[in-house]
Amino acid sequence: MKNSNEPIYDARKLGIPKMMILGIQHMFAMFGATILVPILVAGYFQEACGEPLSRGLTVSVTLFCAGFGTLIFHLCSRFKVPAFLGSSFAFLGGFYTVANLKDGIYANMNVNDKVAYACGGIVIAGLLYLVVALIFKLVGVNRVMKFLPPVVTGPIIICIGLSLAPSAVSNASTNWLIAFVALAVIIIFNIWGKGMFKIIPILMGVLISYVFALILNACGVTNPDGSAILNFASVSSAKWVGLPPFQICKFDVTAILVMAPIAIATMMEHVGDMSAISATVGKNYIEDPGLHRTLMGDGIATAFAGFIGGPANTTYGENTGVLELSKVYDPRVIRIAAALAIVLSFIPKFSAIISTMPSAIIGGVSFMLYGMISAIGVRNVVENRVDLTKSRNLIIAGVIFVCGLGFSDGLTFHVAGTSVTLTALAVAAIAGILLNAILPGNDYSFGKHPEGDRSRGVYVMNSDDETEDEE
Repeated sequence: MKNSNEPIYDARKLGIPKMMILGIQHMFAMFGATILVPILVAGYFQEACGEPLSRGLTVSVTLFCAGFGTLIFHLCSRFKVPAFLGSSFAFLGGFYTVANLKDGIYANMNVNDKVAYACGGIVIAGLLYLVVALIFKLVGVNRVMKFLPPVVTGPIIICIGLSLAPSAVSNASTNWLIAFVALAVIIIFNIWGKGMFKIIPILMGVLISYVFALILNACGVTNPDGSAILNFASVSSAKWVGLPPFQICKFDVTAILVMAPIAIATMMEHVGDMSAISATVGKNYIEDPGLHRTLMGDGIATAFAGFIGGPANTTYGENTGVLELSKVYDPRVIRIAAALAIVLSFIPKFSAIISTMPSAIIGGVSFMLYGMISAIGVRNVVENRVDLTKSRNLIIAGVIFVCGLGFSDGLTFHVAGTSVTLTALAVAAIAGILLNAILPGNDYSFGKHPEGDRSRGVYVMNSDDETEDEE
């Protein structure tokens, strides 16, 4: 090649060994964040139910869902888009809420059944993608997104991060020293890291803090409460080869209303990632294969994951960073990474090692992740120039904040003898969307600030928009 920075759209010219290395790089880019989701969720349910998970939402099930979900996505998008689907953090708040449900059928429910109902809600969330994909196909992206302006979506995203903050503090408090090391490493690599290390700060934070915990454990240091920092009992008993502990989902209206509305946030995230990948690769994937196809792929992958007891999937920005770094844009490399993730899911001993991660590391990482979720919401409001000097916008944002943070136990009511609970985030989303539609004086014109819309990934110029502007 004449130019080492020349993009590569067909990696076969590099040979199989180099393609494998590139695939491994993509797998590790998604790895840290993807496996963190089941670890966090397992902590929620164990804390709330007093017993560990034995089926569903384990590291091995999550890796299988990420790999197989990525292959589903590539099939639906005609094998054209170099995107990897990993675990979505947006649903953490929903899992936390379901874990702490104590009314109705959830009063004395065991931990595995609770997870099954949460996963049923994920299935419905995935199916909502298909509905929106059809709407996008029929009426265009911009018209749909007019109902989700930044004055609504920004505060909701802020609430998602803030509602999870107590969990981060609770985990970190088990050993503040280890939590601080995890957080410090992430910050150092994110700010001063070079090359590949800059795009995997979470993975580096987990690895280095885990090594630090190993050293402390070997020196006989314990947690402040006297418990051991690491416990390898489960590793020795784990098999080298075995099926992931899948669990078929269950359905209940309350769990569905907890999980399904979160799809609004993840669909916007999807559109944003498709815009970012298009800009990185230099191809308009919004048009070809089309946003409706990529949404359909993401939705089917999410519904499939929920059906077998896995977390919701979402396109991963980490892997977009790898594309930018390597300049290799061939989707075949992503599919290699997906296949490797599936292989790892059938190695229980590997999953057992991951499960020994101290809660303090999870807490340290969560400090960054949950805070960044809220910060992204703030950025959405700022970059889209939401005018908070106007009473209308203040009312919408204020009501969303109070609903999202105030209804800590949700809002429970009875319909036809069935107990239904709306989570705080669901109440906030409904209130925000309704107020935005009802209150007069809407000063937000979709597409007026393209850069702000692109920051949310929801701006795609339709040909009829240009005609409307001219009129």
